[in-house]
Amino acid sequence: MKLSRYFANLISSYNAELDDLRTDSEGNNVLKARLAKKREQVPQLLMMIESAPEMVSVAFHGGFFFKNVMVLESLVTREANKFPSWETLKKAIILEPWAQALVNIVLKAPEGEAFLITTAGLEYLNRSNKSRSAHPSNADGDEAEAAQQDGDEDEYHVEEHDGDDDNEAFLNSDERVSDEGETTEYDLDKAGANWLAEQGFDRKE
Repeated sequence: MKLSRYFANLISSYNAELDDLRTDSEGNNVLKARLAKKREQVPQLLMMIESAPEMVSVAFHGGFFFKNVMVLESLVTREANKFPSWETLKKAIILEPWAQALVNIVLKAPEGEAFLITTAGLEYLNRSNKSRSAHPSNADGDEAEAAQQDGDEDEYHVEEHDGDDDNEAFLNSDERVSDEGETTEYDLDKAGANWLAEQGFDRKE
């Protein structure tokens, strides 16, 4: 799985922002307190959601349950102009109550929907550690055309999945994924291969 240039350009900054928030000058873990403060500031930070979404997205850290990983796998291969709607994407996500309250605030902003989709993608990459091994696709020549075709083919993954199939997985920083080390027992690659096989695709060894 290759990240789109959009997500590849943002994920390192997102992870770095979380790292900056995690410890104080004495090395103490203060992530929860700083995230709480960040969430209080979201209404004032809305002016940044288009120019620096990764700086605001961290406020949602730990607020998502991802109940259908295939939808998120498809999302992070897309450029921003190929995003599904938020109404479609949120079918694959369960929000913590505090996160839903922030979503309601963000959706009032002109670029709020695109920001929330970006946030979901960044948080998914952070939680699943996909960003460690994924690379942006080449946007030049034939490879760019192939990447666009791949994105178009992935469209039905987002539109048709509602999270009720046998391939559900939940990723959350507080309950199902440890806050430090961020690993998950759910095998995303195996799940993806199984799902594709069920749809009639050849299984890749």
